[in-house]
Amino acid sequence: MSSTPVQEQPQAIAPPAIASSSRLTPLKERAARLKKKVTTKNGWIGDYDYAWLCAPRLPFMKQANRAPPFYALDTDLPLVLAISSGLQHSLAMLAGLITPPIIFASALNLDAETSAYMISASLIGCGIMSLVQMSRIHLFRGYYLGTGLITVVGTSFATLSTANAIFDAMYKDGTCPSTISADGAVIRGPCPDAYGMVLGTSLICSFLEIFMSFCSPKLLKRIFPPLVTGTVILMIGASLIGESGVANWGGGSNNCKDRPESGIFQLCPTIFAPRPLPWGSPEFIGLGFLSFATIILTEIFGSPFLKNISIIVGLVVGCIVAGAAGYISDSTIKSAPGITFLWVHTFKLGVYPPAILPMMAVYVSLAMEAIGDITASAEVSRQEVVGDVFDSRIQGGILGDGISGFMSALFTVTPLSTFAQNNGVIAITRCANRGAGRWCCFFLILFGVLGKLSGVLLAIPNPVLGGVTTFLFANVAASGIRVISNVRFQRRERFILSAALAFGFGNLLRHDIFRHLFDGVANPNKGLQGLFDSVTIVLSTPFLAAGLVAAVLNLIIPQEPEEAILEESSVEEVDVESQDEKKH
Repeated sequence: MSSTPVQEQPQAIAPPAIASSSRLTPLKERAARLKKKVTTKNGWIGDYDYAWLCAPRLPFMKQANRAPPFYALDTDLPLVLAISSGLQHSLAMLAGLITPPIIFASALNLDAETSAYMISASLIGCGIMSLVQMSRIHLFRGYYLGTGLITVVGTSFATLSTANAIFDAMYKDGTCPSTISADGAVIRGPCPDAYGMVLGTSLICSFLEIFMSFCSPKLLKRIFPPLVTGTVILMIGASLIGESGVANWGGGSNNCKDRPESGIFQLCPTIFAPRPLPWGSPEFIGLGFLSFATIILTEIFGSPFLKNISIIVGLVVGCIVAGAAGYISDSTIKSAPGITFLWVHTFKLGVYPPAILPMMAVYVSLAMEAIGDITASAEVSRQEVVGDVFDSRIQGGILGDGISGFMSALFTVTPLSTFAQNNGVIAITRCANRGAGRWCCFFLILFGVLGKLSGVLLAIPNPVLGGVTTFLFANVAASGIRVISNVRFQRRERFILSAALAFGFGNLLRHDIFRHLFDGVANPNKGLQGLFDSVTIVLSTPFLAAGLVAAVLNLIIPQEPEEAILEESSVEEVDVESQDEKKH
């Protein structure tokens, strides 16, 4: 058997092709973009008009009618603009972040070291949780965590009024120590455990807002329409003006505002201050007015950058004059550490049962605020305010608020909520880029870590702080009015608003109207007394009482038929025309 030899050899098999792209390619591209940004002029400066940002608006100067380019959420942002915009955002919200811990510490008579820590913890906690709120993390199905916008969070003003009522109840039932002076005035002792109970109660109540975030945004907006949310925001601002803003403007919101004839609160803020004076002294009024007037002048003549931080400008000018006049003590600065962080001081967490119901109502109000603030953020960021994407931003924002409330309690900070002040910064600078928001978070954390800065902030005299916070709280009230102004007013809406404001303003002007509501109940047991205290706290808090009335009436009063609405509108138009004819 013969075989023929094979003349051709088999061809070599080519090795398997390896794709040029690998898992490291996105990382390399990102590194290349970062290198280009930090090594080129365009990466640092870009084409933004920085002269427009820093130029003052003086009467004799000709102002060019120009506007810088708009930077959307994820567009490439020059480093200088990102850093400067982040600084503006952080400074714009700084006064709002330090005010609640200062007021809490004053209400509980805490020492300077603890008070300074509370300010630092507030700044650090807000920086960390703002990063979470600005993200847009997909969880499952159509649910997200965060808004994906520059929606920073800050210490909620809504907690202030409620916490003051809770503290009053704690001092009244003996949870916190108090003594009676020779002239019959009640002097409250230090009570850090009260703050720990507010934190613990806040922690468990935060699950309510987390649960609400998984409800349909359309359902939430139907239960809490602008008529309800605007009323709540209006009453929050109005109550804080009276309880804290104007009281500090006069010298202090502690016992000195009652002008006792003896004791350490005979003068404001105490008789141990560098230059104590009776509450309402013209020197105090003048210092507060100087800060207030500085804010107004900055708004008229300041550059866009200064307008965004007008509150800080008012604080700085007021402190310079107060320091020169001898009203500032450096004791808080000396006692503050150079560097600090969370949990340097801790508070014993607990639950105060009478505070559960009011704190749950606070979280409902925070969800209402979040809907309005996220809508405003989407508008100024040129994002859609209708549709599934917007609804997911609402859902993610409310969930972010709820988780912020849970985590803030662990951070030794009272509940956090979405801040509205930053929407003005976005509108003026035309920079909605989240890179600026991340720099804002960096500055907030940096401010908190620098412990001496908290000591400086704590040294701000009460009149200076009062003049600034009065404007700040009035701005909150104005935001509520703006929300209400979007409502199409007919008979039903006027009726609901009137009923809600009757409770809100009545409670605001006479705080003690509901404090004796259950005095006729003889020897209630501990559980029943806790329920009575809860109801009293809710009814004694203006925005909770007004919001409750508005929400209930909005659900039970039927909508008017379209024909009746059109008929009433035509009647109003005829009335206006007839009044105009009479004038002419």
